[in-house]
Amino acid sequence: MKNITLSADDRLIEAAREQARAEHTTLNDQFRIWLTDYVQRHQRVAMAMSSIAELQGALASKGTGTGTGTGTGKRTAANNRKFTRDELNER
Repeated sequence: MKNITLSADDRLIEAAREQARAEHTTLNDQFRIWLTDYVQRHQRVAMAMSSIAELQGALASKGTGTGTGTGTGKRTAANNRKFTRDELNER
């Protein structure tokens, strides 16, 4: 494990140490947790965006039909099809 040196206000460091003690941990342990989260945050966002894109693609390919009945003129953003009045009133 590599050591690093950080600079911060003395009062802030002492307050953080007291908080860590109250949580039965150390400031070093809390920093390691924060550092891991900081690094993985981008990866989680990328995975979430990929899942959203995949779901949008699945929804777009699933609803390509042109409903029946009285159209209302409202269209979905994903596939540009009109909803029927019955579809809009479903709950």
